[in-house]
Amino acid sequence: MNILIHSGTILPLNDRPLIRDGAVAIEDNTIIAVEKTDDLKRKCGRSFEKIDAKDCIVMPGLVNTHQHASMSLLRGYADDLPLQEWLEKRIWPIEAKMAPHDIYAGALLTAAESIMSGTTTVNTMYHYFPEENEAKAFADAGLRGVIGHVCFSWRKKEDKEALKKLAREWHRQKNGLIRVSVDPHSPYTVDPEYMKDLEATRKELNQKYGSTADPIITHIHVAETRGEKSKVQKTFQLRLKNGLMEYLDSLGVLHENVIAAHCVALEDRDFTVMKRRKVKISHNPISNLKLASGISPITTMIEKGITVSLGTDSPCSNNSADMFEVMKTTALLHKGVNNNPTLVPASRVLELATIEGAKALSWEKDIGSIEIGKKADLAIIDLKKPHFCPIHNEISHLVYAAKGSDVKTVIIDGKIVMENRELVTVKIDSVMEMAEKAKNTLLEKIDANIK
Repeated sequence: MNILIHSGTILPLNDRPLIRDGAVAIEDNTIIAVEKTDDLKRKCGRSFEKIDAKDCIVMPGLVNTHQHASMSLLRGYADDLPLQEWLEKRIWPIEAKMAPHDIYAGALLTAAESIMSGTTTVNTMYHYFPEENEAKAFADAGLRGVIGHVCFSWRKKEDKEALKKLAREWHRQKNGLIRVSVDPHSPYTVDPEYMKDLEATRKELNQKYGSTADPIITHIHVAETRGEKSKVQKTFQLRLKNGLMEYLDSLGVLHENVIAAHCVALEDRDFTVMKRRKVKISHNPISNLKLASGISPITTMIEKGITVSLGTDSPCSNNSADMFEVMKTTALLHKGVNNNPTLVPASRVLELATIEGAKALSWEKDIGSIEIGKKADLAIIDLKKPHFCPIHNEISHLVYAAKGSDVKTVIIDGKIVMENRELVTVKIDSVMEMAEKAKNTLLEKIDANIK
């Protein structure tokens, strides 16, 4: 399909200027031109489907670099608890009851919610089952994604089999829409030898199914709380002189294709390691605030040239997949705690949610900005709303005023997946009904277990 989006305010990003009364031409799944509307209309004939973006912003789709998509089934299930109690007493017990269909239903709900709020790429970590899984849910919804299988020391054999099946079945599938990752859960749930073994597995799978252009990456939680280092030492009988990043580096598992979520409790030497190894960061401010885990020092990371991106974390710890909320929270949080209103300005936050997110997933050559030759992953934002009026600065409005519900139309890989707030790929009512049924079945299993 060829598409011409015209008469809108085009926000290309990646150091390219905003274009008012601009247009974007898409051929198949690729952006072929970004110009003023009058110029492109003359070049694009009847073979192009026209989308009128008058009174709209056309921007790159948002990139959510840390999710647990299937956990939408647990949205609101265990709120207002500390992280370890939340995980060990409430979340892990109910997750143990999840069937493959539950994982598919939850991920499909999150995929739909993500698309409807302007997110076109999601990096998710969860449990992979060949029958039904997050990859199938994303593919069915038309969402671009990195799908990982989370690994723990207590199920090494099962993890290795799941990783092999995931890579074989899904990496670079659906016209390259789906990639996969190897996901050690965290330094305190994966022992040192297994951490090294998982990196060896990633290299092996990447050599077989990936490439330098579309690698199989590593996705891991690191330094989520201040007690994590002590937990690692106690669990594995270790003595760590320095921080968790330096510990992981000593195992030889850090590299440019690692994305580390949270990174709240870092030590000074950790920044040097992260910079040297080109480790990427996913900042999850809403989840970290809700669980009282702390505040990641992203201003220091940005100053040191470390790639920082944004994530929602799971719908169970956020409780939303709306990246506009994450952008606003990021900007306000770091200004407030540092008593400096100039920190993390709107333009920078928007980059963290787009091109920096693409870099964090090793996908920046294809997505994250509106440029000729890149994949057509776009969100069209309706500006005819009271909270956008008057317009002095479109970028400021996107960060400080916009909501996910302002997204009008979404294009992923050159295909319209939502048009005028209507999902094209799935029926949202059916998805919500499926999720409710899956939730009820899960709760019945938990109740039966208690009895």
